[in-house]
Amino acid sequence: MSAASCLLSEDQFLCCICLDVFTDPVSTPCGHNFCKNCINEHWNSNVQYLCPLCKKGFRRRPELHINTFISEMVSQFRQEAQQKASSSSSEQQAAKPGEVPCDVCTGTKLKALKSCLVCLTSYCETHLEPHLTMSGLKRHQLIDPVENLEDRMCKKHDKPLELFCKTDQTCVCMLCSVLDHKTHEFVPLKEEYEGKKAELGKTEAEIQEMIQKRRLKIEEIKHSVDLSEEAADREKAEGVQVFTALMESVERGKKKLINSINKKKKKTQKQAEDFIKELEQEISELKKRSSEVEKLSHSEDHLHLLQNFPSLKAPSPTKDWTEISVRPSSYEGTVVRAVAQLEETLSKQMKNLFDLKRVQQYALDVTLDPDTANPELILSDDGKQVNDSDVEKNLPDNPERFSTCPCVLGKQSLSSGRFYFEVQVKEKTDWELGVARESINRKDDNPLSPEDGYWTIWLRNGNEYEALDDPAVDLSLKSRPQKVGVFVDYEKGLVSFYDVDAAALIYSFTGCSFTEKLYPYFSPGLNDDGRNSAPLIICPVNQTVWDDTRMEID
Repeated sequence: MSAASCLLSEDQFLCCICLDVFTDPVSTPCGHNFCKNCINEHWNSNVQYLCPLCKKGFRRRPELHINTFISEMVSQFRQEAQQKASSSSSEQQAAKPGEVPCDVCTGTKLKALKSCLVCLTSYCETHLEPHLTMSGLKRHQLIDPVENLEDRMCKKHDKPLELFCKTDQTCVCMLCSVLDHKTHEFVPLKEEYEGKKAELGKTEAEIQEMIQKRRLKIEEIKHSVDLSEEAADREKAEGVQVFTALMESVERGKKKLINSINKKKKKTQKQAEDFIKELEQEISELKKRSSEVEKLSHSEDHLHLLQNFPSLKAPSPTKDWTEISVRPSSYEGTVVRAVAQLEETLSKQMKNLFDLKRVQQYALDVTLDPDTANPELILSDDGKQVNDSDVEKNLPDNPERFSTCPCVLGKQSLSSGRFYFEVQVKEKTDWELGVARESINRKDDNPLSPEDGYWTIWLRNGNEYEALDDPAVDLSLKSRPQKVGVFVDYEKGLVSFYDVDAAALIYSFTGCSFTEKLYPYFSPGLNDDGRNSAPLIICPVNQTVWDDTRMEID
């Protein structure tokens, strides 16, 4: 029986009058089956006795007989459906707060899977099954589970809200359209739903676009904040550097002032001490003579007194101190002059600082050209560092390569405009930096001079700085540069070198005449048995654009 029931459709157990599973199924003479109560009520309300399915008429009311076979099949079906429902219920979840419960479940209410707009009932998976399998119920409209299905009924006529009144922009039932909204324009709910859904899709797209724009704006604002923080950090670092340099200058000025005053004071003290020493010496001599005079004056020896009198009476060999005096040193104006000198120094430093910041905006990302490097040189993989190895590598002797001098050019060139780059020279005893024209002789050991196409400065023996101009210029630097900046203005014929940390100009080649490409020039000097093994390092420029006339602190 169970196996047979599995082959039967549930439609075969459906009464066509009540659209539910048979209850007390009976058969008519024409062979069709109905619930006993359903067929009796049907015939009680009709004059003719017709079969609801085939419309066969009977002269008199037929005698109904219990269909035992169908009854057994229905009983078996109900038992299996109940077992299936019990099993399904155990797998399904009970409705949680905020979820729509099944209206049919007794006891524990399971979570509704769908709501029927015809039955105005919400069903769990088990109780929804008839709507999915029985032909009469399949025509019902199912939606995602919602609460308050009665809100979908017309409050006035107790009919389903099936139409949309475009005139009043409200949902109405069929009776509303005939009685209360006669002249209004109506469309089915589905049609209005599709239209509004399309509008919502457009609105959703617009909202998503607005969200995306705002997300982009957030990223833009965050990026601005990051840039602001980076700028603030740079400005603070540079401010500390500037004010440290200024304080060092002030400290040097203070020491110079104190030393100057102390020098004058010591000079006066020395002069006074010398005078006092000389006077004390004369007093000692005079005391000695006074003692001799006194002794002689008490002598009773006439001859002795007369013989020694001339020597004691003679003028004493002493200085005339009448016009001699020690004048107190004058310190008037010393502080004023020191402050004026300090002001001049600070003004010069600030000018150098502004000049440096102004040229730094022309920073060029320079990398070393390995095709020009002398075979003894070692270049880093990123082309930012170079040092001498004292060991010559076997490299192709191409025309661009320096054969005798331990030097290398940058890949980048300039034939107009301006450029700037910075090189770390820390811990080195020898180096050469500058620019060179494209046509320089790279095979011979040529002088580094503008006439030969080089505009450079160098360090020799750890403390001898020189600008290789025509003629060469010895450079007297207050401190050893740790990082050197090189600036070129092609049109102005200018090549300048800066001590970056001190923000001080080292030297400028002016009035140069450039007619061809210029390349950055580097020489780390010979290795010198490891004493000069530190590399030259091309550094990123900490760039900040300063106002041409003043520094503003907001």
